[in-house]
Amino acid sequence: MSQTKATPSVLSATDMVAALGVILIWGSNFVAMKFALRDFTPFQMGAARYLVAALPLVFFIKPPAMPWKWVVLYGLFQGVGQFGFLFLALQAGMTASLASVLMQTHVFFTALFSFVLLRERLNPPLIGGLVLAALGLACFALNFVARPEVVAVTVAGFVLNLCGAAMWAMSNIVARKAQGAAPAFEPLPFLVWSSTVPVLPFVALSWAFDPSPASGLGWLEPTKWASVPLSSWLSVLFLGWVATILAYTLWTGLLKRHTANRVAPFSLGVPVVGLSAGMWLLGEQLQPLQWAGIALVVCALACVMLGDRVAIWTRARMKA
Repeated sequence: MSQTKATPSVLSATDMVAALGVILIWGSNFVAMKFALRDFTPFQMGAARYLVAALPLVFFIKPPAMPWKWVVLYGLFQGVGQFGFLFLALQAGMTASLASVLMQTHVFFTALFSFVLLRERLNPPLIGGLVLAALGLACFALNFVARPEVVAVTVAGFVLNLCGAAMWAMSNIVARKAQGAAPAFEPLPFLVWSSTVPVLPFVALSWAFDPSPASGLGWLEPTKWASVPLSSWLSVLFLGWVATILAYTLWTGLLKRHTANRVAPFSLGVPVVGLSAGMWLLGEQLQPLQWAGIALVVCALACVMLGDRVAIWTRARMKA
């Protein structure tokens, strides 16, 4: 993600289509996860997702020109960590609509980890965003106490979801270090080869923790794999090829052509699409305190992504 190539120019029509496409893909991929989890365990789905993401591209794309430790670490944090926890959360009682919002807290985990690990400063918009995000999470937590009998989300699902967001933040830190270690950083080789990393850990976790073949989908039972409905297989293909390889490549391409503060605000649309898709396709419902928490988290994201631009615009108006 070379900032020397990024320009403050207006996004072209092609770039706008790419940005909107990424929003639709990332917002709807939570519904695809819910569909696939009806037939796969979280660990089986993790292995399938990244096997699909790596194949067949790994045979045609050269490995990235960087130390392999960054490829492995990214694959572990982003694959096994982020999506392992997210899949477990969705199975343990997290709705797709609310998951799409909670995963956006990776922005704030990234800021905190950058402050602790990279000694980066927290600017006023970021501090304001952290406060709003904390209030939003408090609303979600209060919802478990206020009306536990109508809450469709479990505490386990909520905590696992936040763990997934924290792992996403760690993968952001690794990606930043990887880009610094590779002057000619190219996102597609990095994503394809890092997708090979989570496959074996997910298979090992499945062997260790998934139900026995007699009560679940065993790895060595072809008849059970053949009985998986087409919708679940299409969900896995969507998660591997579209949500992983295509969307991340489009997004990093936008960040290479434009400044981060011009591209990042588009991600505010992800929870909007996620909420709409979860409620429309899965019939999910949210409680008033959850809506309050969602509003606070979205405001927190807006504060972080738009705060500096608003401050610059305000100072310019005051000078005029």
